[in-house]
Amino acid sequence: MRRRRSDEEAGVDMTPMLDIVFIMLIFFIVTASFVREAGISVNSPRASTAQTQDQANMMIAINEAGEVWIDGRAVDIRAIRANVARLKALNPEGAVVIQADANAKTYLLVEAMDQARQAGVENVSIAARIK
Repeated sequence: MRRRRSDEEAGVDMTPMLDIVFIMLIFFIVTASFVREAGISVNSPRASTAQTQDQANMMIAINEAGEVWIDGRAVDIRAIRANVARLKALNPEGAVVIQADANAKTYLLVEAMDQARQAGVENVSIAARIK
């Protein structure tokens, strides 16, 4: 009977370690910054002065046909402001990157930039590929 008692006491209680791992997992999920994709791929123009944008989490894509995409769905050009305002509420420090196709109409790009700035986002960039 004495031997049985020592076998039971030799086990390590893993509950505190599992609690800590679970709390760390929750912490990383809550603090993670999720990148939102525009939903389509465009043929961005090339630029020799292009720079990488690290804080971009709001992506707007404009394809050659003039369609505007945010979060994987097509939106009307007049709805960009409302969509960007919603995304800005989720991440107030976020930036907007507009991915316009090389053959897209310039007025659509300017309108998208204007709508994003009217939504309160000051950091609006245009995506380009490095030459």
